[in-house]
Amino acid sequence: MTDSNYAKSIELPTHEVFRNLKNAKQFAIDIGGSLAKLAYYSTVPKKRAKVLETNQVHTEEDGGELYALQEEDELRDQLHFIKFETKYIETCLDFIQQHLVNIHQSMHPKVIKVTGGGGHKYRDLLSRKLGVKIDREDEMQCLITGCNFLLKNIPDEVFMYQRHSNPQYKFHCHDPENAFPYLLVNIGSGVSILKVMSETKYERIGGTSMGGGTFWGLGSLLTKAKGFDELLEMAGQGDHRTVDMLVKDIYGGAYSALGLPADLIASSFGRATRSSEDSEDVDMAKALLICISNDIGQIACLHAKLHDLHRIYFGGYFIRGHPLTMYTITHAINYWSKGEAEAMFLRHEGYLGAIGAFMKGVQERGRYSSFWVENKALSSGLQSPVPGESFLDKQPHNMTFDMLEMDKFTKQLVSCPLLLDGASYLPDTEDLSMDEEARGYWLHCFMEATDKFAERAIKSQASTPDAEQRASRFKEKYLMRIEELKANPCAYGSLTVRSLLDTREHCMEEFHFVDPYAQQKRDENEHALQLLAARLKQLDDMEWNERQLRLVVGLLAGNVFDWGAKEAAILMEDLQNFGLKEAEAKLESRPWLVDDFESWLLRLKGPKHQCAVIFADNSGIDIILGVIPFAREMLIRGTQVVLCANSRPALNDVTYNEMTLIAKKVAEICPHIQSALLEGRLIIMESGQGSPCLDLRYIDHDLSEKMKELGADLIVLEGMGRAIHTNLNAAFSCESLKAAVLKNQWLAERLGGDMFSVVFKYARNRKVVPSGSPCSR
Repeated sequence: MTDSNYAKSIELPTHEVFRNLKNAKQFAIDIGGSLAKLAYYSTVPKKRAKVLETNQVHTEEDGGELYALQEEDELRDQLHFIKFETKYIETCLDFIQQHLVNIHQSMHPKVIKVTGGGGHKYRDLLSRKLGVKIDREDEMQCLITGCNFLLKNIPDEVFMYQRHSNPQYKFHCHDPENAFPYLLVNIGSGVSILKVMSETKYERIGGTSMGGGTFWGLGSLLTKAKGFDELLEMAGQGDHRTVDMLVKDIYGGAYSALGLPADLIASSFGRATRSSEDSEDVDMAKALLICISNDIGQIACLHAKLHDLHRIYFGGYFIRGHPLTMYTITHAINYWSKGEAEAMFLRHEGYLGAIGAFMKGVQERGRYSSFWVENKALSSGLQSPVPGESFLDKQPHNMTFDMLEMDKFTKQLVSCPLLLDGASYLPDTEDLSMDEEARGYWLHCFMEATDKFAERAIKSQASTPDAEQRASRFKEKYLMRIEELKANPCAYGSLTVRSLLDTREHCMEEFHFVDPYAQQKRDENEHALQLLAARLKQLDDMEWNERQLRLVVGLLAGNVFDWGAKEAAILMEDLQNFGLKEAEAKLESRPWLVDDFESWLLRLKGPKHQCAVIFADNSGIDIILGVIPFAREMLIRGTQVVLCANSRPALNDVTYNEMTLIAKKVAEICPHIQSALLEGRLIIMESGQGSPCLDLRYIDHDLSEKMKELGADLIVLEGMGRAIHTNLNAAFSCESLKAAVLKNQWLAERLGGDMFSVVFKYARNRKVVPSGSPCSR
């Protein structure tokens, strides 16, 4: 059967590798000598709950309506990346063409960006198969653009490989704004070494012909491997010592005078002539991999030393996340640089050229977006190709897919200007990949909670016929992710509570459960608004010192109303009998686990703050009876307040759209809030986040500019996600308040407390240096 005829029998793989082809609007392809990488852009419909103000007047008697809900389709842009072997390019193009039914209607102009060495060779084939014009892009420029794109948009893109450490993968805290200069070593069929000085300035300073093509070519001659992946798998099983000549084979041991250890390779394949009968295919493959990786590492290190560069990024599909390859390159860099340079790898190293070509087309079409985010429900992880049948399963090779998918943000995200040192900031309090006990607990915790979230998803769309089926698929996908993380904790980057929460949100979105708590939030907001007037009057009648304490206690008690915490959710089942007063009674007595209230009170007796930036947590009682009275007190003191809410829904967290409507309703109740809104002293802004946690490396650009414009001198982080799981040890250049209630027994005990222990952490100095437990001051 010819490739052309065979294409007609291909079915879409069950794991939906080629997703949304019918909606594809733009293509780019990077064609190397060995592998081709396809990038395409599609518009994907996703359900969302839209909030609409009603004309019904709010009254204390009937409660009124805060807002109505309406489900609507929201179009979201997604970017897809897939790789396949270049020798099957005609088959793959046939497959794409047959499933791309709207290509002529949706692609304007009808152009495909192409880069890589095969751009000229396959130009006519691409044009004929897809009926489009081919626009070739410079390969080196695409590589640089692709690398810069990944460094800017994916926090856990860069890692160092430590073979005998726990964990083996150490993710590098890179600052996108201070990324230059660096050395990029791209290992494709051959190797190019690039010195990158800026987004647009780079220079090819060297290279070698000994690359991935060499490994594959010689491997095909030396072994019976039928493909690149099989050859890599063989290398992982072999013993190179049956093929390579070691120092001890020549000297009988180490050559101490020159500092050469006995097991150091003295001659690659030096034993092959006398021991070929004892050498197996796997040994040949391993010796070949080590030989090529060692040479690439040495050449890269020499170029780095020559140009005084200490960051060396390795990219290209030769690496493929293969541990032996990364170990050999890392060892070579450490050895030749004497520890002065670091070998750093990219999780998506093979897509640099395809990303660069795609972004070139995006910019030319005027659709440039400054920020994209990795979709954690759809991308494959390190050493975890998507399971399923081979795309060309009838061909004599075993081909697996790995994918990267990204969602487009319409607004730019930047680092928070209030961080003391953005380059060293890490949001997460605990790295679960390094802590086996914590990892085991949290993976089990999230697995156990999945049924409840599936039930919530079904309930939120009870009138939709396929809700139960989609919830089942959500559950299956998320549980599969957890099983992968049990086997390989670093598969998707740093493993943290934040990443587990974000992955769950992405999985929910994938099956169109975008805001399953929308109705619940609506009900809770309406209920809390009815109680606000009495709450404010009660506070206003208090003596000043007492009022400051009750405001803080209310802020903390409001945080108990969190549907993401199992213990709190049980209490919230009956909101008519469990309110702010009952939540306050649940809090531990003072002194709290972390109790900086007296320091905070003393500070309030001093000069007013210029501008307070408050990151709020949950809807309902939390925001309306806890956060708003606290913010109101700051306003009365003469402090300008920026109230921040999530840009996108997560659990029962309040969103920007909801916060805007809540503020209007609160203004009808409270003259202080009304005048503050009218005068611009109270500003509602979106954080840029869509998570229960808070990663201050990526906040909304407008919010960042407002912080600088207003001279923000106080940041308030409220809730477990924002102040415990993330940012507990974050250092700021201004004063900071971190306020949360511990609503998880295991975590509370881990931090030295108990259920409903309080963390009220105030820092007046410019730097917080954590020591001892995470709660140390």
